[in-house]
Amino acid sequence: MQRYFIDEQGNMDQFHVSGDDYHHIVRVMRMKAGDEIICVMPMGKSAVCQIAEITDEIVVANVVKWEEGTTELPVHVVIASGLPKGDKLELIIQKGTELGAFEFVPFTASRSIVKWDGKKAAKKVDRWQKIAKEAAEQSHRSYVPEVKEPVSLKELIKASGKYTYKLVAYEEEAREGEASVLSSTLAKLQEGDSLLIVFGPEGGLTSDEVDLLNRNGFLACGLGPRILRTETAPLYTLSAVSYHFELLG
Repeated sequence: MQRYFIDEQGNMDQFHVSGDDYHHIVRVMRMKAGDEIICVMPMGKSAVCQIAEITDEIVVANVVKWEEGTTELPVHVVIASGLPKGDKLELIIQKGTELGAFEFVPFTASRSIVKWDGKKAAKKVDRWQKIAKEAAEQSHRSYVPEVKEPVSLKELIKASGKYTYKLVAYEEEAREGEASVLSSTLAKLQEGDSLLIVFGPEGGLTSDEVDLLNRNGFLACGLGPRILRTETAPLYTLSAVSYHFELLG
């Protein structure tokens, strides 16, 4: 059953679907009155709805039943990625959303090859946000992760005080056999806590950047004995979080 995130709060009995989702329902899926969809409210509550009417601009859907339970991780995992080249960040956002990430914060690192163009910022962030929305719908999330506009490392550190725990994935820790920081941090996390994890771009973070993060409360952690690509490391970490909270008996 197709899933759509609704911008409006609705009246708890009926929703109006418009914009790109209207086009998807009417033009792509070719749905008609009587077909059922899932509508997700801004706060994450979702309902099975039946299409009652299709006008030139909106799809009117009546609530059939509200869904119980949640598909969200019990903790908020925020992925801070050093800007990588090509479409790697799009992959991180898409797959990271499927794996349960709560938020994405790109940042410019010393070894970031890509230079952030402020003139194209709005269009780029809109595209990233659309990727997150589509991935959230596909994976039956109850929440669409927010994708922030890229910041500097110093801006990232300045905003990091609001998170419960802060880690930085550092390949030198992996080379030295560090294997306890991530697991011990996951063991401390309680439902509703937040975890900010920083990942470097291609080439990784410099030792100066890691030292700066360390001085501001970030713990350096390894991600096993193998060195992971910039687009693989966040997905590995999210998988570990999912295993710890959702699969580990």
